[in-house]
Amino acid sequence: MPKRALIEHRPYLLASLASAVAFYFLSDNPIGGVWLILLKGAGVGLLALYALRRAPGLDGKLIAGVMAFSAIADMVLEIDFELGGILFVLSHLIAVTLYARNRRESTSASQKGLAVALLIGTPLIAWFLSSATLIVIYAAWLGVMAASAWISRFPRYRVGIGAVLFIISDWLIFSRIGPFDLSPLPDLLVWPLYYAGQVMIVTGVVQTLRGETPAR
Repeated sequence: MPKRALIEHRPYLLASLASAVAFYFLSDNPIGGVWLILLKGAGVGLLALYALRRAPGLDGKLIAGVMAFSAIADMVLEIDFELGGILFVLSHLIAVTLYARNRRESTSASQKGLAVALLIGTPLIAWFLSSATLIVIYAAWLGVMAASAWISRFPRYRVGIGAVLFIISDWLIFSRIGPFDLSPLPDLLVWPLYYAGQVMIVTGVVQTLRGETPAR
């Protein structure tokens, strides 16, 4: 990345990381609910700004939209769990649109098999962990998003694995309302897995799109 690009655009990623780390360590600190909600939203919200500044064209706007809706959902979850879930579904729909526009030309049988496993396994395990119908409906869309990411032309070891980390994070959330007590794993891992997944997704997509843009 050129020196000028580092100066102009890396601060979005650094500020995002700082916000995410601060939220993780301050989430149980009585600094004020509103401030914590804003701090939480800043983690992925700054990734949306990074994508908007760095990624060209409609696909760049789509990945920025994915991050923006996720950031809003992160904040709303602190107030209304169901509304936050709806906003995340909208984020997943935008992501599916992005990945469908960028379907990989050739996909092996093993890659297709893993995509099917994500599609079916995500809601299935969600049901096993939560026994909640609304959770399973949400998880079905999560599985569609992850399967679409896996067979897109974006790097699987960035975008694909990022989507899988997102799934694991949500599975841990679902376990909090189901018959299985996985504590303390949800408290320790939900936010780090989710945030790491979002970073891998946005940087993988942005760098792919940037690599196709002629140097100016």
